[in-house]
Amino acid sequence: MAAGAGALAPFPGPPSASLHEFPYPPQTGPRVAPGSPTGGVPPVTDLVLGATAGCLACVLTNPLEVVKTRLQLQGELQPPGTYPRPYRGVLRAVGAVCRADGLRGLQKGLAAGLLYQGLMNGVRFYCYSCAEDAGWTGYPGGTVAAGAVAGAVGAFVGSPAYLVKTHLQAQTLAAVAVGHQHNHESISGAFESIYKQHGVAGLWRGVTGAVPRVAVGSAAQLATFASAKDWVCERQWFGEGSWAAVLAGGMVSGVAVAVTMTPFDVVSTRLYNQPVDADGAGKLYRGFLDCILQISSKEGLLGLYKGIGAVYLRLGPHTVLSLFFWDELRKMVQHQQPPGP
Repeated sequence: MAAGAGALAPFPGPPSASLHEFPYPPQTGPRVAPGSPTGGVPPVTDLVLGATAGCLACVLTNPLEVVKTRLQLQGELQPPGTYPRPYRGVLRAVGAVCRADGLRGLQKGLAAGLLYQGLMNGVRFYCYSCAEDAGWTGYPGGTVAAGAVAGAVGAFVGSPAYLVKTHLQAQTLAAVAVGHQHNHESISGAFESIYKQHGVAGLWRGVTGAVPRVAVGSAAQLATFASAKDWVCERQWFGEGSWAAVLAGGMVSGVAVAVTMTPFDVVSTRLYNQPVDADGAGKLYRGFLDCILQISSKEGLLGLYKGIGAVYLRLGPHTVLSLFFWDELRKMVQHQQPPGP
């Protein structure tokens, strides 16, 4: 299943399982022919369904992406307490965005976000479905490894869209601007400008931060979601299999995922948004490790956790929305397929 920022990794589980069973490890059973998974949905179809589910969830969670981007760029490479803070916490940051850019400002970069979700989740679902189809997820640790690898491949493919999304979401009025302002007019203008100045390689600038971000987030989510949901159900706070239980499990799991993933998320945002010279080299950071070291030394270790509130609040809803949309789309496809012999 797709999750956020995003979106993280497909959730393990037999494709034919009911929705609340998806976060669990796959069931052992007879091998099926490649391209014909247990639920009757081939990997190519999962590519389309995963992309669609991720896009639908993105529409509803994009405002938190905008807020997260602004919080992560605020006070870039400046010691704490030495810079103005137009964005203070998630709720007040939402208000600041609305005052500066209007309500439409909360959906800045949406088109690029949808493109990213479509590319990243489509490729990720396809790769994970292929791994599940081949039986690789049945080995110890195979689920986490497959989710991490599938997420990394998806992040690489979708990197140009995430680059443009970050640029567009950072753009705002000078009075509340944080980070470098690229001043793109539109998503198409952004792609055109980057390509003209730096070629194809320029479109993948910052990918060194995106790949570990999604891989680490995917692994953390796959390792914690099932146990978190079990923990919630054992306390009988919500009914077994209910959406409330899935959401609560996602929010509990989200604590571990947010703590693990946020430093990679901050680094990814910084690498994507930094200004570059004529040769396409970053003016602030030389790469992934240099970015971590600079943030830690100049902003302190807490600098790597900027925007963690927005990261956390986005994870649970995005996960559950993706689960819901993906499951409903799968049901529609399965109902339209002719019955087997």
